Amino acid sequence: MTSHKSTQTMKPATAAKKLGVYLEATPAEFQEGVVSRTELNALQADPPEWLRELRRNGPHPRPVVAAKLGVSISGLARGGVTEALTTEQIEALKAESPEWLQKERATQADVRKEAARIKEKNAEKAEKGSAERD
Repeated sequence: MTSHKSTQTMKPATAAKKLGVYLEATPAEFQEGVVSRTELNALQADPPEWLRELRRNGPHPRPVVAAKLGVSISGLARGGVTEALTTEQIEALKAESPEWLQKERATQADVRKEAARIKEKNAEKAEKGSAERD
Protein backbone atom coordinates (compact mmCIF):
# COMPACT_ATOMS: atom_id res chain seq x y z
CA MET A 1 0.00 0.00 0.00
CA THR A 2 1.53 3.31 -1.04
CA SER A 3 0.81 6.55 0.69
CA HIS A 4 -0.34 9.41 -1.49
CA LYS A 5 0.94 12.79 -0.52
CA SER A 6 -2.00 15.12 -0.95
CA THR A 7 -1.46 18.65 -2.12
CA GLN A 8 -1.77 21.06 0.74
CA THR A 9 -4.10 23.92 -0.17
CA MET A 10 -5.39 27.00 1.60
CA LYS A 11 -8.18 29.48 1.22
CA PRO A 12 -7.37 32.72 -0.60
CA ALA A 13 -7.76 34.67 2.67
CA THR A 14 -5.05 32.57 4.31
CA ALA A 15 -2.75 32.93 1.32
CA ALA A 16 -3.31 36.71 1.24
CA LYS A 17 -2.49 36.92 4.94
CA LYS A 18 0.73 34.95 4.41
CA LEU A 19 1.63 37.22 1.47
CA GLY A 20 0.87 40.35 3.52
CA VAL A 21 -1.72 41.72 1.10
CA TYR A 22 -5.33 42.85 1.35
CA LEU A 23 -7.50 40.07 -0.10
CA GLU A 24 -10.13 42.37 -1.62
CA ALA A 25 -7.43 44.08 -3.70
CA THR A 26 -6.13 40.85 -5.25
CA PRO A 27 -7.20 39.68 -8.73
CA ALA A 28 -10.52 37.83 -8.98
CA GLU A 29 -8.87 34.57 -9.99
CA PHE A 30 -6.81 34.66 -6.78
CA GLN A 31 -9.88 35.40 -4.64
CA GLU A 32 -12.02 32.68 -6.21
CA GLY A 33 -9.59 29.76 -6.26
CA VAL A 34 -7.58 27.81 -3.75
CA VAL A 35 -3.85 28.24 -3.36
CA SER A 36 -1.51 25.29 -2.99
CA ARG A 37 1.60 25.45 -0.86
CA THR A 38 3.65 25.20 -4.08
CA GLU A 39 1.78 28.16 -5.63
CA LEU A 40 2.26 30.21 -2.45
CA ASN A 41 5.99 29.48 -2.45
CA ALA A 42 6.17 30.49 -6.13
CA LEU A 43 4.31 33.76 -5.40
CA GLN A 44 6.73 34.52 -2.57
CA ALA A 45 9.84 33.61 -4.54
CA ASP A 46 8.92 35.40 -7.76
CA PRO A 47 5.96 37.74 -7.16
CA PRO A 48 3.91 38.70 -10.23
CA GLU A 49 3.44 42.39 -11.02
CA TRP A 50 0.03 42.61 -9.27
CA LEU A 51 1.57 41.32 -6.03
CA ARG A 52 4.57 43.66 -6.23
CA GLU A 53 2.20 46.57 -6.89
CA LEU A 54 -0.03 45.67 -3.92
CA ARG A 55 2.96 45.37 -1.60
CA ARG A 56 4.34 48.67 -2.83
CA ASN A 57 1.19 50.84 -2.96
CA GLY A 58 -1.56 48.92 -1.17
CA PRO A 59 -4.23 48.94 -0.06
CA HIS A 60 -2.53 47.21 2.87
CA PRO A 61 -4.20 44.97 5.48
CA ARG A 62 -4.38 46.25 9.06
CA PRO A 63 -1.30 44.35 10.34
CA VAL A 64 0.81 45.95 7.60
CA VAL A 65 -0.71 49.39 8.23
CA ALA A 66 -0.01 49.03 11.96
CA ALA A 67 3.59 48.01 11.31
CA LYS A 68 4.17 50.90 8.88
CA LEU A 69 2.76 53.37 11.42
CA GLY A 70 4.63 51.82 14.36
CA VAL A 71 1.50 51.03 16.37
CA SER A 72 -0.49 47.95 17.35
CA ILE A 73 -3.59 46.74 15.52
CA SER A 74 -5.59 47.70 18.63
CA GLY A 75 -4.02 51.14 18.46
CA LEU A 76 -5.28 51.50 14.90
CA ALA A 77 -8.80 50.66 16.05
CA ARG A 78 -8.57 53.14 18.93
CA GLY A 79 -7.45 55.74 16.38
CA GLY A 80 -10.49 55.01 14.23
CA VAL A 81 -8.60 53.26 11.42
CA THR A 82 -10.67 50.20 10.57
CA GLU A 83 -10.11 49.85 6.84
CA ALA A 84 -7.18 49.02 4.61
CA LEU A 85 -5.01 52.01 3.72
CA THR A 86 -2.81 52.73 0.73
CA THR A 87 0.86 53.65 1.10
CA GLU A 88 -0.09 57.22 0.17
CA GLN A 89 -2.69 57.36 2.97
CA ILE A 90 -0.21 55.93 5.46
CA GLU A 91 2.40 58.53 4.50
CA ALA A 92 -0.21 61.28 4.83
CA LEU A 93 -1.10 60.05 8.32
CA LYS A 94 2.58 60.01 9.29
CA ALA A 95 3.01 63.58 7.99
CA GLU A 96 -0.15 64.78 9.74
CA SER A 97 0.88 62.97 12.95
CA PRO A 98 -2.47 63.23 14.73
CA GLU A 99 -2.56 63.09 18.52
CA TRP A 100 -3.86 59.51 18.59
CA LEU A 101 -0.94 58.33 16.43
CA GLN A 102 1.62 60.01 18.68
CA LYS A 103 -0.02 58.47 21.75
CA GLU A 104 -0.18 54.99 20.21
CA ARG A 105 3.44 55.16 19.06
CA ALA A 106 4.48 56.09 22.61
CA THR A 107 2.42 53.21 23.98
CA GLN A 108 4.00 50.81 21.50
CA ALA A 109 7.49 52.04 22.45
CA ASP A 110 6.69 51.42 26.14
CA VAL A 111 5.44 47.92 25.33
CA ARG A 112 8.66 47.14 23.44
CA LYS A 113 10.81 48.46 26.31
CA GLU A 114 8.91 46.35 28.83
CA ALA A 115 9.20 43.24 26.63
CA ALA A 116 12.95 43.80 26.32
CA ARG A 117 13.25 44.27 30.11
CA ILE A 118 11.36 41.02 30.77
CA LYS A 119 13.44 39.14 28.22
CA GLU A 120 16.64 40.41 29.83
CA LYS A 121 15.36 39.51 33.31
CA ASN A 122 14.47 35.98 32.13
CA ALA A 123 17.89 35.59 30.50
CA GLU A 124 19.58 36.60 33.78
CA LYS A 125 17.44 34.09 35.70
CA ALA A 126 18.34 31.35 33.23
CA GLU A 127 22.01 32.26 33.47
CA LYS A 128 21.92 32.16 37.28
CA GLY A 129 20.05 28.86 37.18
CA SER A 130 22.62 27.23 34.90
CA ALA A 131 25.52 28.63 36.99
CA GLU A 132 24.01 27.10 40.14
CA ARG A 133 23.76 23.68 38.49
CA ASP A 134 27.45 23.69 37.50
